[in-house]
Amino acid sequence: MMSMQKLNEKRLIDPLGRTIDYVRLSVTDKCNLRCTYCMPEGHKVFERLDECLTFGEIERVIRAFSELGVRRVRITGGEPLVRKNIPELVTRLSTLSGVEDLSLSTNAVLLASQAEALRNAGIKRLNVSLDTLRRDRFEEITGNDDFDRVLDGLMMARQVGFEPIKVNMLALKGQNDDEVIDMTEFCIENGFSLRFIETMPMGSAGRAVTHHYMPLSDVKAQLETKFDLVPSVMPGGGPARYYRIDGSDSNIGFITPISRHFCDTCNRVRLSVDGTLHLCLGQTRSVPLRPLLRDGIDDVELKNTLVEALKLKPARHEFSEKPEQIIRFMSSTGG
Repeated sequence: MMSMQKLNEKRLIDPLGRTIDYVRLSVTDKCNLRCTYCMPEGHKVFERLDECLTFGEIERVIRAFSELGVRRVRITGGEPLVRKNIPELVTRLSTLSGVEDLSLSTNAVLLASQAEALRNAGIKRLNVSLDTLRRDRFEEITGNDDFDRVLDGLMMARQVGFEPIKVNMLALKGQNDDEVIDMTEFCIENGFSLRFIETMPMGSAGRAVTHHYMPLSDVKAQLETKFDLVPSVMPGGGPARYYRIDGSDSNIGFITPISRHFCDTCNRVRLSVDGTLHLCLGQTRSVPLRPLLRDGIDDVELKNTLVEALKLKPARHEFSEKPEQIIRFMSSTGG
C-alpha cells in the first residue's frame, strides 16, 4: 500500500505527461429535453436512484481528486438541475479546500428558480446550451417547447450576477447554420460569451446526426464576413480557442473535437452518475468507483485508485476511426 506521505506527493499525471486538474461530474442521466444529437427518441432507461452516487459519495470522490491536484469541477448531466437539492451538493463541494473553480452546465429550463441559490452556494461560472433562437427550431431540436423558460433562465442568471455566462451552440449544418450571426448578435447584446461546438458521433443519437456535421472553420469564416475577431482568452479549463469580437466585450469560442482535436493537451476526466470514471469521451476505457466506495475502500486506496486509473488514459479519441465503439449516450457520460 502506498504511504500517505507519498500519495499526497502524487499528482494525476497520465503516461503522456498530461496533468489532470479538471473533473466533469455528472449528477444525473435524466434530462427534461430530448435533443436529437444527445438522447435517442423514445429513450426511457435511466439509472435508478440507488445506482447513482449519493452526495456523500460524490463529495468523497471529489475530495480525493482535489487532494491529488484537481482544481476545477464542472457539474453536468443529463440536466443537473433535475436532480433534487443540487445547491446542497454545490455547497458541499465548494467547501473543499482544493476546489478553486466550481461551474455548471445546464439547458436553463429550470435555471430561473435556482440561479440565486446556485450562485450563493458557490457556482462561479455557467454554461448554457442553446442551439437556436427560433422557437420552432428549438422544439424540433429539443422535442420541447420550453424556449421561453430557457431565455428566462439566462436573464435571471445575468440578473443575480453570474459572470461569465457562456452560451454553447452546437453547429448543425442545414439546421441552425443560418443563425450563426444572429446568435452572435444576441450574445453581444446581452453580455454573454458564445461557444460553437462540433457534433460528435457519440452513441446512436450522435451518429444519427453526423450528416449535420459542420467544421467550425466554416462558422469562423461566416463570422468574419461581419465581425473582426481578435485572439483572446477566457477563464476555465476547457479546450475552446477564443476570439474577442472587436468593439465589444464578448468572446467567441470554438470547440473542435473532430476537425482539430485537442487531445495532446487534455486535462480532464469524467465521473458519470453511476460512479464510473471515464478516462476519455471518445474511448471505452473506464474504472467503476461505486463498488469500491460501497465495499468500504479507505481514502488512501481511493486516491491510489485514481492515480492508477490514469494509466488507462489514451493518447487521443477515436471518433473518426471507430465511431461505432462509443455506445453510451452523452447524457449518461457527462457532457
